[in-house]
Amino acid sequence: MKSSDIDVLIVGAGAAGMMCAIEAGKRGRRVRVIDHARAPGEKIRISGGGRCNFTNLGTSGANFLGENPRFALSALRRFTQHDFIKMVDRHGVAWHEKTLGQLFCDDSAKQIIRMLTDEMKAAGVTLSLGLGVKTVERAGERFQVDLDDGSRVTAASLVVATGGKSIPKMGATGWGYEVARRFGLRVTDTRPALVPLTFEPGLLEQLKPLAGVSVDAVVRHKAPREAGPGRPAKETVFREGLLFTHRGLSGPSILQISSYWREGEAITVDLAPDRDAAAEILAAKTENGKQAVHTAVGHIVPRRLAEALCARENLSGKLAE
Repeated sequence: MKSSDIDVLIVGAGAAGMMCAIEAGKRGRRVRVIDHARAPGEKIRISGGGRCNFTNLGTSGANFLGENPRFALSALRRFTQHDFIKMVDRHGVAWHEKTLGQLFCDDSAKQIIRMLTDEMKAAGVTLSLGLGVKTVERAGERFQVDLDDGSRVTAASLVVATGGKSIPKMGATGWGYEVARRFGLRVTDTRPALVPLTFEPGLLEQLKPLAGVSVDAVVRHKAPREAGPGRPAKETVFREGLLFTHRGLSGPSILQISSYWREGEAITVDLAPDRDAAAEILAAKTENGKQAVHTAVGHIVPRRLAEALCARENLSGKLAE
């Protein structure tokens, strides 16, 4: 059996695995990254609509969810979004800011992947693709990893950076969770986050005609549990785009709020923020009482949405009726 001995073996050539490899390589460690995929950074490639939303100007520890809110603080203090932007600039990757501090490549997410692979190469990292893991064992103070090409790697440190099950069609599995449990690490129960919300069949049938309608919206979720004695339950609010789809709701505001929502809880959606819909309709009634109700509502929200809302609430006829 062909074998090799290194300092750090990283399983997973995604964003986390490659960044880990770069930093370890810069510190003089002998590093190897392996991945069962044929190309590195597959999730990077499809992120941001193919342009990779690679960081956010407003990133802070407060933006990260988890049982330990301080978990991400030390990492973010040692390597900030501004450090990553400097790396991007150094590699000549043109970028632009969209909304709320979101930074995207002008051209393609592949530029970020190329940047990371170039950084790994400069740090002396070995990258092996199309290669999976058969077994992982602890051999004294080292990890012994047998690969599916029949070779064995022994390493002082093993980093499992395989991600979760978010996109199975891209090869994502729960392998990392299994390895963690095998070595006695506690694995937090996982659930979908940053995902669209789907309607139950009855509501979906009513709102199917709205697929493709988008609006600026304010979405709120109020945790049902009190944060502590005498403290009200925390309310989370996002104001961004909302999109009706053939399955339910999506868009940035919904993807964000999905990380806070739990099954059985309610979210509220304001489809016309900064506007007093009732006052506008009353004014329209005074000015032109013969105007159809859905027409008046259509001056506040998109026409198709106005028609669906009026139909759902059995609002028809003229304003003056």
